[in-house]
Amino acid sequence: MRSKQIKKERPSWDSYFLRIAQEVSRRATCIRRSVGALLVRDKHILSTGYNGPPSGLPHCTDIGCLREERKIPTGERQELCRGLHAEQNALLQAAIHGVSVKGSVLYCTSTPCSLCAKMLINAGVVRIVALEEYPDEFSNHLLYDTGIKVEILSLS
Repeated sequence: MRSKQIKKERPSWDSYFLRIAQEVSRRATCIRRSVGALLVRDKHILSTGYNGPPSGLPHCTDIGCLREERKIPTGERQELCRGLHAEQNALLQAAIHGVSVKGSVLYCTSTPCSLCAKMLINAGVVRIVALEEYPDEFSNHLLYDTGIKVEILSLS
């Protein structure tokens, strides 16, 4: 005798990975913005990253933020930040562990800045799915010009 099947609504893969990116962002130590990123290929997580300073350096949550002190707007003068972006950390973690990210999808809590966009382009990322847009118009142009599809999704 067959039992009655119960239809369970499951999240899409995009929603699933974006929710994981949100959880990864909780590890961020940036005072201004918590970002989480995943690099995924064939529905498997290759690496994760969140924003914070390089290994061994004090966290901004412990010593403060130079950008905040100087009142530098989001999306400007990124070289004056002690931290690495979540996308950079995801790429570096993959490299440290010898994992190719060519052909992968970036799931991130926000779209990349232009510096991260250039790295993602050269790493072979083919698609970006994010929860919100980062205020960097040049990044949008770079990604569009290289044919990388960027999608903003909302989770309900």
